[in-house]
Amino acid sequence: MNLNKQFHLCKWLASPRRRAAPEFSRGFKPTGRLENAPTSRERRLNSIVADATREKMHAHRGLKPTAKFRRHSAAKICPHKSKQFALAATAVMAMGFANACAEAPGKSSDVYMRSRPATLAAHEPEPPRVYLDTTYTPPKGRSIEVKAGGDLQAALNQAKPGDAITLEAGATFTGNFTLPNKSGSGQSEWIVVRSSTADSNLPPPGTRITPSYSNVLPKIVSPNSEPAIKAASGAHHYRLIGLEIGHKAGSRIYDIVDFDGGQTSLSQVPHDLVVDRCYIHGNPSDTSRRGVALNSASTAVIDSYISECHESGADSQAIAGWNGPGPFKIVNNYLEGAGENFILGGADSPIQNMVPSDVEFRHNNVAKPLKWKMGHPSYAGIRWSVKNLFELKNAQRVLIESNVFEYNWAESQNGFAILFTPRNQSGQSPWSVVQDVTFVNNALRRSGSGFNIAGPDNEAGVSQPSRRILIRNNMIEDIDGKAWGGDGKLFQIIGGAEYVTIDHNTGFATGNILTTESAQGLNVALVFTNNIVAHNAYGVIGTDTEIGLSTLARWWKSYVFKKNVIVGGQASNYPPDNYFINSFSDVGFVDMAKGDYRLSSSSSFRNAGADGKNIGCNLNNTYR
Repeated sequence: MNLNKQFHLCKWLASPRRRAAPEFSRGFKPTGRLENAPTSRERRLNSIVADATREKMHAHRGLKPTAKFRRHSAAKICPHKSKQFALAATAVMAMGFANACAEAPGKSSDVYMRSRPATLAAHEPEPPRVYLDTTYTPPKGRSIEVKAGGDLQAALNQAKPGDAITLEAGATFTGNFTLPNKSGSGQSEWIVVRSSTADSNLPPPGTRITPSYSNVLPKIVSPNSEPAIKAASGAHHYRLIGLEIGHKAGSRIYDIVDFDGGQTSLSQVPHDLVVDRCYIHGNPSDTSRRGVALNSASTAVIDSYISECHESGADSQAIAGWNGPGPFKIVNNYLEGAGENFILGGADSPIQNMVPSDVEFRHNNVAKPLKWKMGHPSYAGIRWSVKNLFELKNAQRVLIESNVFEYNWAESQNGFAILFTPRNQSGQSPWSVVQDVTFVNNALRRSGSGFNIAGPDNEAGVSQPSRRILIRNNMIEDIDGKAWGGDGKLFQIIGGAEYVTIDHNTGFATGNILTTESAQGLNVALVFTNNIVAHNAYGVIGTDTEIGLSTLARWWKSYVFKKNVIVGGQASNYPPDNYFINSFSDVGFVDMAKGDYRLSSSSSFRNAGADGKNIGCNLNNTYR
């Protein structure tokens, strides 16, 4: 195995077939029903589409590592081993698997074939099975220079794997440029498209680029609504370095960078694509629906800055994907989008059983600028459709770690910042699921509400539920319905969610700790432990139930609720083995006024958790 390769997971067969983008990319606007507690919904799912069945089915995706592929396995990065165990599949799922294998013969891989490791507890999320290594290795082929006024598309067409295309720093290249699908020998070698400026004039690898570098970045500008850069069907092994990518002032654009081959089968999916230290942006007053369409495989966006993605009357995102299998690496970026800053799902994939999988989302700053907020002194006067900061509607094995999520308000949605809400968007993707999600060591602040987690959807058609969600060691501040709109809730869990663990978080909110209910079967297996939270008026509350014990018993099949420090409330309303205090000043923070929420040496809650650790968030492990 050549450890100097950048990364790739699979090789795909190429096909010229092109399909129009699905509903979401055409501006289909989700109704947001799952973001509000439903009044009546029947549970229409059954064991025929159970967890084990679906995971078995995902072998259909047909990914096979090549001999030269550098891959980090989850067993090496995470403490979970990959011991396998057999799980039965239904006849329907088995048929889907057989059809997929027939479509891409010989392409299945143990990475995707295997079931959940038997060593994982029922509530424990499985981490990503693959982590992409994006270490840069300079290409060894030709250097193709494109000066100002030169033909960038001709350079892309003539480039061979291993070549580098250098664009004159500061020059503007106007057009709609396509990354071709290269065939022949050397297909695992990369084509690099980069600025001609010296490496010393760019931030070093691992450092996020900012707009201040614009003067040394070549500018790729779409003159119309078509992408500035688009991947052809099956295009692969392109790395973009130090580019500024946008669209002409006064124009409307749907995708600035479009990694979507119009695929209707796995063989057509673009793959092995890297956006590295690029500045991708819309224009302040123009509709710019999406920065990057992530409908691809083995794709990374790293050290980049994506901004001014917004639209009125439709959803917009910095990054969105719904028709690509992953894996994805989204690390150390600034992501700015009015609708959802980042989303997976939101439209039905034409590829049967497609679930974006194995996602690493780390060290990003995910935010909306206050100039988009009506009533704020900096409001710029255009009412963009604002929804949330991060949403999963169809995804599995997702690690969300060490990010800052901030500035989110109720506008076109009701103010939740983080949503794990499965959605069979147009009724054609009943396999849609949000499962095995790990949300750890993050800072979430300045939002109308915190987390919304939902069971299966049945709005347009049935989906799978959210299941195995871990929210641990996060610092949650300024969740304030009055300041940001919404209800100021920390958590909302509704509709039959399964195996949700909320542990070792510190949260400051003006609303409920937990709002919960379900009109389609009870929620399953809540663990709420070792948190520091404010009770406020209702604490833990559900529809037609009393505070605390009554709500937990009515809406959950099972629960563990202990070793939490709750400011306010009455202990008699809750399970035993929790701590009730009168004020946050009684917690014993090091310096609450300065935002140092570590527990001081004199705090009564040091080493008092169910696991013997300090209760609340350990700020030493939280990206601030």
